[in-house]
Amino acid sequence: MISFFKKSSTDYYIIDHSKKLSQNNINKLCWLFGNAKIIKSSSLRGKFIGPRKEITTPWSTNAVEITSNIGIDSIIRIERFYKNQNVDIDPMLELVYNNPNQNIFKINRKPEKIINIKNIKNYNNKEGLALSDEEINYLENVSKKLNRSLTDSEVFGFSQVNSEHCRHKIFNGEFIIDGKKMPKSLFGMIKETSKKNPNNLISAYKDNVAFIKGPLVEFFTTKNKDQSDFYYTKSIISSISLKAETHNFPTTVEPFSGAATGSGGEIRDRMAGGQASFPLAGTAVYMTSYPRITKSRIWEKNQVNKKWLYQNPKDILVKASNGASDYGNKFGQPLISGSILTFEHNENKNLIGYDKVIMLAGGIGYGKENETQKKDVNTGDYVVVLGGDNYRIGMGGSAVSSLNTGELKNSIELNAVQRSNP
Repeated sequence: MISFFKKSSTDYYIIDHSKKLSQNNINKLCWLFGNAKIIKSSSLRGKFIGPRKEITTPWSTNAVEITSNIGIDSIIRIERFYKNQNVDIDPMLELVYNNPNQNIFKINRKPEKIINIKNIKNYNNKEGLALSDEEINYLENVSKKLNRSLTDSEVFGFSQVNSEHCRHKIFNGEFIIDGKKMPKSLFGMIKETSKKNPNNLISAYKDNVAFIKGPLVEFFTTKNKDQSDFYYTKSIISSISLKAETHNFPTTVEPFSGAATGSGGEIRDRMAGGQASFPLAGTAVYMTSYPRITKSRIWEKNQVNKKWLYQNPKDILVKASNGASDYGNKFGQPLISGSILTFEHNENKNLIGYDKVIMLAGGIGYGKENETQKKDVNTGDYVVVLGGDNYRIGMGGSAVSSLNTGELKNSIELNAVQRSNP
């Protein structure tokens, strides 16, 4: 069931709930929305800007929790809508709705049928899978060996696992100089540092986070976690978790969500590191072309004015900073340090600069030293998948980030960016 609340001539709240709202609950919601009034759907005529129906916003997640805390337990989703004021919408997150009604959040999409790929090269170009000619030849040979066409899921999955997203093929590949194979790959050379200087290192290159030895700390906790209990203190040997993650392509395309999910990714990896660790503090680095904030900077005047594909450097710096902080704040992790570097250069008609944004998220946390290693998986263990509904959001991100920004049609690149919902 859908109910509509009007706060002003431009501001509206639309609620999806599982049972009819009592008058008492309606009064609570009117108060909660700042003296809004409940209205009939027939009163909503015209164009309204709101979030995509497929994507529950972070604001909605928080709002529903608040309504639950004040005794309204039937609400599924709350979203803010605005009467169209002829403003540009964010195609990443928003849509224009004509005459919103009871079907505003209804999704009629059904799973697509499996497609057998007859021409892998054409499918690669159409879907932006970033497969190289060698990879296409490999998949064609696999198809011949199997004596059948590969499915769209198989080709798509291969493109993600085997993409250049994290440069694994380059880092782990053979390193050949002047025709001579080197004894170590690039990744092997990186690992060599910790082999020769292990010092306080506990774990590295085997998880999505590294651990070093931490101090002896005093815990103020309870013995029982599933019921009320008295607090006591105990000492544990701690570990310190460290993580860095780049989110360059997503931050270029959609700065807020791109930088937010960059910070979210490093928080997630540290929380899932070993058997668990807690996030403490985050950092962020942003590298863009000149933001052209003021006309007083002579070095910016000498640069060619560009037509930015998605958003200009100034807006990227503002929105990316807001996104990274927002995600961390919702986990109780402050962003405590970072840096900004802007660069462009024009020489001999060659234009270079950080047009494809570089965003680096990092962080530090802590855990118990005896929980830094994962346990072995045994037959009969349950596998639990955590997360929301999987729309085509963030799908193809690893492959698309291997390409030049703007190389594909915008819809594929927008699909490839995750939406920020801590």
